Amino acid sequence: MRDVVIIGAGASGLLCAIEAGKRRRAVMVLDHAKGIGNKIRISGGTHCNFTNWNTHYGNYISNNPDFCKSALARFTPYDFIAMMKEHGIPYDEKEEGQLFCKGSSREIIKMLQEECHEAGVELHLNCQITGIKAEGEMREGRFTLATNHGALESESLVIATGGLSYPDLGATDMGYRIARQFGLKVTPLRPALVPFILTANDLQNFRELSGISIDAEVSCNSRHFRGAILFTDRGISGPAILQISSYWDRDDSITINLLPEMDVYERLMARRRGRVEMKNLLSACFPKRFADKWCEKYLQSKPINQYTDKELKAIAHQIHHWTIRPAGTGGYKKAEVTLGGVDTDELSSKTMESKRVPGLYFIGEVVDVTGQLGGYNLHWAWASGYVAGQYV
Repeated sequence: MRDVVIIGAGASGLLCAIEAGKRRRAVMVLDHAKGIGNKIRISGGTHCNFTNWNTHYGNYISNNPDFCKSALARFTPYDFIAMMKEHGIPYDEKEEGQLFCKGSSREIIKMLQEECHEAGVELHLNCQITGIKAEGEMREGRFTLATNHGALESESLVIATGGLSYPDLGATDMGYRIARQFGLKVTPLRPALVPFILTANDLQNFRELSGISIDAEVSCNSRHFRGAILFTDRGISGPAILQISSYWDRDDSITINLLPEMDVYERLMARRRGRVEMKNLLSACFPKRFADKWCEKYLQSKPINQYTDKELKAIAHQIHHWTIRPAGTGGYKKAEVTLGGVDTDELSSKTMESKRVPGLYFIGEVVDVTGQLGGYNLHWAWASGYVAGQYV
């Protein structure tokens, strides 16, 4: 018997455990993996993009955009940095307020492990959960769990199992199955912050550009993101593509402004009396391989003084409004997060507790709150875990 059982030893589950342990609750964390914080470990290229100075509810996607406001207001980037400073973990700020460990993400995992130990939290790894008694079967308001470590009972049960992204790290749909078992709604799920796969025709044209990166602005469904796009052997990736993927639906097109800081038509008109070939002119703006391939696919390269005004306008428009219809995405294996989750209408934004099942909490990525790229998803994990830890 424990006061609190938390399923999931990731960012949200560990912070929830620490906060509950500080309240002298008897806390046990269960995870089927052999180590804790696997997604923390790989975050930010193993340097852990642990939060963002610009954290705001507008950086999140949810059926209820206001749901995350309460948690974000009560646990800010300053709160997490205060914990890091106590443990002497240095950090760097990169573009757009993104904060990374100067060293390894393992420093944050070690910090969380030490905080758990200090708070008296029990960690049980390699733990397989084979059953949880449903609401009608609970006795005296307790949850009963069957595991390969034996039977457990708890007053509060916290689901911090994460989403479906990174199945190679052990991601499963357990959290969604538990929600449905207790009658809670789950919004549609799909991969987010994920590369695009190109159609066979586009791939035939652009596969040989694999490894080339271009600074661009990408648009879809009235959302715009500026950043690098990266050509891969299967499609396109890079920060701007990952960002827009969260707003893309199948059959949507994306529009890419390849030179967002330049008026291409004005630039071409200024050079129109010259004899330089178009592909050579564009090579001054793009990597040469890209300029050559672009001209090969979209126009017949010739000296610029041989183009009409109408043709130059069309070339400029194509560069500013390159439209692609992706064939799909790289799926959960390549996605950084899962879009959708336990419906926020089912939960209290103050406590993260189920409105239908007293004592049942959902936190982190399993909830229908998905952040943009840049440390926002880890911060949601910290914030939602912190909030639940005050009440479990």
